[in-house]
Amino acid sequence: MTRPIEILIAMFLLLGSQPLVAFAQPNQTKVLELAKGVFFRKAQTQPTFTGCNQGWVVFQDFVLVIDANFPGQVKEVVEAIRKTTDKPIRFVFDTHYHGDHADGNIKYVELGATVLAHERSQPLFQTKGLSAFEKATSSSDRAKEYGGLKYGIPSMFFTHKLIFDDGEQRVELIFLGHAHTSGDAVAWMPKHGILFTGDACVNGPFNYTGDSNTESWIQVLSAMKDLGVKQVAPGHGELSDSSLIDQQQRYFVELRQEIRKGLDAGQSIDQVKQSIDIPFYKDWAGV
Repeated sequence: MTRPIEILIAMFLLLGSQPLVAFAQPNQTKVLELAKGVFFRKAQTQPTFTGCNQGWVVFQDFVLVIDANFPGQVKEVVEAIRKTTDKPIRFVFDTHYHGDHADGNIKYVELGATVLAHERSQPLFQTKGLSAFEKATSSSDRAKEYGGLKYGIPSMFFTHKLIFDDGEQRVELIFLGHAHTSGDAVAWMPKHGILFTGDACVNGPFNYTGDSNTESWIQVLSAMKDLGVKQVAPGHGELSDSSLIDQQQRYFVELRQEIRKGLDAGQSIDQVKQSIDIPFYKDWAGV
């Protein structure tokens, strides 16, 4: 019965506000230095959705960027990076294949960067990612941004873990399991207790489940907590601490429980949708 639960979860998700953070500023893009040489760029989500949150880490000889974002955001991000360092951007890590995290890849390749992702995301880039990119090149709202660009599939894929360590900075790119997509990976900085989660953990109503497995996703969130995280840099929404992982996990646990209760009672899909009542979800997503 797992598939009906996943379908109902996808149908239930609605947009709303972000009350998890007392000083949320969805109408602003801002850059924060979380530790020496570790930066977090929180992207604007209202009234215009500009893309994903990103990060970059300044090593002794190069910069590692976390998520490429939309093509139209690359120039602004590179300018922000240049305000923090003049070291070359050598690597870009895509947490997953979705366009708001990876369609800007080609722009970084043109700057000489190598794009990295987990091996389970490779077939997703080659199929769904490519298809969505091609549609964007001809869409009325994205044609100017995407026009003339080629799709940038990562050129390097890793298995379980890929480590960057120069003695000062250490970044571990880790696959924890099927969460937001089957190829999700995170960027963990054990020296600082900082975790860049991609969309495997978001701060607010940004949970797209079309590629997800929420049963596995709950286990992935448990694995995140086991790392000993101090700061969470989510794929969307405001910077938070480890309590955000608890919130994200609770959300899926309670939603699955409500759906299971309805299905076990013999309710139709429409009836289950109407009967779901999760006060916590209402507080979080503002619905």
